[in-house]
Amino acid sequence: MKAIQLHEFGGPENLRLEDARIPEPRVGEVLVRVAAASVNPVDAKLAKNALRGFVTVDLPWIPGADFSGLIVTLGPGIDDFNIGDAVFGSRPTGSQGTSAEFVAVPASTIALKPKLLTHVEAASVPIGALTAWQGLFDHGRLQPGQTVLIHGGSGGVGTFAVQLAHWKGANVIATCSAENLDYVRALGADEVIDYEITRFQTVVKHVDLVFDLVGGETLQNSFGVLAPGGRLVSTVAQPPEAEATKYEVYATQMHMEASGPDLAEIAALFDSGAIRTFVTETYPLERAAEAWHKMAEGHTRGKIVLEVAA
Repeated sequence: MKAIQLHEFGGPENLRLEDARIPEPRVGEVLVRVAAASVNPVDAKLAKNALRGFVTVDLPWIPGADFSGLIVTLGPGIDDFNIGDAVFGSRPTGSQGTSAEFVAVPASTIALKPKLLTHVEAASVPIGALTAWQGLFDHGRLQPGQTVLIHGGSGGVGTFAVQLAHWKGANVIATCSAENLDYVRALGADEVIDYEITRFQTVVKHVDLVFDLVGGETLQNSFGVLAPGGRLVSTVAQPPEAEATKYEVYATQMHMEASGPDLAEIAALFDSGAIRTFVTETYPLERAAEAWHKMAEGHTRGKIVLEVAA
């Protein structure tokens, strides 16, 4: 099969389109012919070995986690899926990935592709939507009628977080840059703050949940906008425990967990029209390095996707 491989740690310039062995599904896995795979910032971090100590990457490494495609082989013990099923999901972080014509994945991490989405659209969903779902509902415990502040409302995770919070019936406040204000409003945000000209902590008070996708000073300044007993969930860094105690709030860093059941619920929302996905650009597999360069520019609305097979 054709695959993008990395033989030494570094940037996009080290990505190579090469022949690789088609993986064999183990017990509890399925083999998927990949139609499309998205690119994510975590891939670039792993490629630079920036997560050593947390995630081990064995070289040569095929990057990529999100995908959509068709099941071509069932491993032992699989009875929830059939050959020919159109599925989407994500590969565990650091394992041999989805920027390839085939990938073997645990059946527990996939779901049937939303019927209303193309493979390219479906491939843009898993990591972003799962992170948003788990951050808001599992870690953040967001309930209808509560108020949530989402930092980074126009990015890959933020796009889903704003929509999911709106669907839940929460009051949604989001921060983003000026060029994305209308975009984030259209996603369902009740209030949008241009972080380049307004310090959010001067206009936001007593929210029930802060979902932080930015980190740094943004995370630090978020404690003061929470109501007592509120929750701060960050995907970027572990919030200081001393600050959480000082403000009498719960604060944690979350890590997305691949989950087929969560994806099935998310798929139903796509097919009902409750949420949408946004693909910014697509590239053929052989131009993966260009896709990574585009991702590195930052401030991208939605996701960038590699088209692997017709």
